[in-house]
This record gives sequence, structure tokens and C-alpha cells, in this order.
Amino acid sequence: MNQKKRIRRSCLLIGLASCIGLNVYATDAESLLLEKFQAGHYSRKGADSCLMCHRKSDTVRALFQGVHGDMSGSRGPMGQLQCESCHGPQGKHKGKNEPMIAFGDNGNVSAELQDSVCLSCHQDGERTAWHGSMHQQEKLSCVSCHTVHAAADPVLNRNSEVAVCTGCHTEQKLDMAKRSAHPMQWGQMACSDCHAPHGSLSEASLKQVSVNDSCFECHAEKRGPFLWEHQPVTDNCLSCHTPHGSVNDTMLERRAPMLCQSCHASDGHASRGHGDDNAFSGGQSCLNCHSQIHGSNHPAGQALQR
Repeated sequence: MNQKKRIRRSCLLIGLASCIGLNVYATDAESLLLEKFQAGHYSRKGADSCLMCHRKSDTVRALFQGVHGDMSGSRGPMGQLQCESCHGPQGKHKGKNEPMIAFGDNGNVSAELQDSVCLSCHQDGERTAWHGSMHQQEKLSCVSCHTVHAAADPVLNRNSEVAVCTGCHTEQKLDMAKRSAHPMQWGQMACSDCHAPHGSLSEASLKQVSVNDSCFECHAEKRGPFLWEHQPVTDNCLSCHTPHGSVNDTMLERRAPMLCQSCHASDGHASRGHGDDNAFSGGQSCLNCHSQIHGSNHPAGQALQR
């Protein structure tokens, strides 16, 4: 076994041992797997030994069409310990059917232990906040979102990423179908444009430090600074807008004047009639006059009218 393989085996062993050490209620399968890792009972035939039984599986064959099944490079699993890079040492699996690491919701080990296998290779800046992230706290494993045994992972394709995310985030899926929404259904945006799926130090796992900074990535003209600022804009875009979709124009929480009057209830307009034939509710309502609602640089723009 060369040095790279020894390093990977050590990383797997440390990850497995730490996960089981943290879990007082380790299963028999997890305890046996740790013993197998420590003993290092790897197969001399590698994937050839596995394919003796699993060669007819479409899922297994699909692995060799993707990056994890590439045998030409030394960085991938197949260039190291092959199938056992992820599933652990074979030991007496063949014949006596000793357990190996099985991934997924029906896996024989915890999500934390499954993730430790993936993280033994995938250690970079995008995953530094994984521990403590919302997905990790919900005990989701990497394979809850990622498809390893495939030519291409759907969640890594912008055209299919949203479908993977909304498989769980159904409320956001419903919002995206409303009349005013970001163009996510047509592949022009993806969840990862705003969110860091492996976690971040911001609310809602945002890639930017705040909601506003996320919005300004695309809506730079709303950033300012303005001579006359509208306070909700500088505070939080979500004061007025819903990010995933709304039944109101421009993804507003409520229509004007109701939205505006939730803050400006005593500005002198509240007693005006609400019929469609007056300037206070017809057309764009308050925006008929206060058109520069995000801020104004006009010397006479104190009321955001120009």
C-alpha cells in the first residue's frame, strides 16, 4: 500500500473512530466496521472482487461513468483503494457477508459516520462550516443530496439543482410557482447562487454576510448609498419582499398601500379612499408618487418622489 493510500486509510480510520467515539449508542455494524478498519482487511483484488457479485447492478456500473469511478487519476477513490475507499475494508464480506459501509437513508451507519468518509477527501473552504450547519443538524448525509454512483451528479447541474433542493424544501417550491418569482424554474438561477448548501456563518446559510448583500449581488442599483434613503431598504430587503416568490408584483409581501401603511399608518394618507379611481390605490398606489422607493439622489427627493 503506497503512501497516499495509507494517508487515506488513516483519515478514514480517524473519522470512523471519532464518529463512533462520539456516539455512545454505536450499532453493532459500526463497532465491527471500526474493528475491520483497524485490522486493515482490504481485498487484494479491489473492485474486481466486488464486481464478482455486484457487476449486474446498474447503480454499481454507473459509478464508472463518473469522477468517483475514474481509475486514471490518483485523487479519486478508484485510484486509491477502489470501492473500499468509501465502503471500507472488505474483510470477510464475501462469503460470511460481514457488513461494509452502506450509504443513504437506509444505510447501516449514522449520517455523521457516512459524512466522515466523504470529508476524508472533500476537505476545502466550501465545507468548513458543515459541522453546525442546518443540513448537518437535521442529520442529513452527503448522499441525501449528492448522487455518487452516476455519470453526473444532478445537484451539481444548474438545470437540475433546484429540483433536488425542492425535494425537501417544498414551501420554497410552492413560492417559486407564484406569479412573481426569481427565474429558478427555468434554470436562470439556482439555489446555490444565494445559499451555501454546506453551511455558512450567515443566516439561512447565505453565501454573503447578510440578506441585503446577497440581494445586491444582482440588484446593485438598489445598494446606494443614496442622499435620501428608505430605511427598510438599508435594514433588510425582506422587510418588503419575499425572496422565493409572491402573488404580488416584484415579490412584495403585500400590495401597496397596505404594505406601505404597515409602517406609514399616520402619514396623512391613511384616511383616503381605497377605490381604484384615486391616486392613493389605483395603478401602483403609493408608487404613483413615491417612485424612487429604494432611495433618491435628487436634491428634492426627500419624499422619494424623484
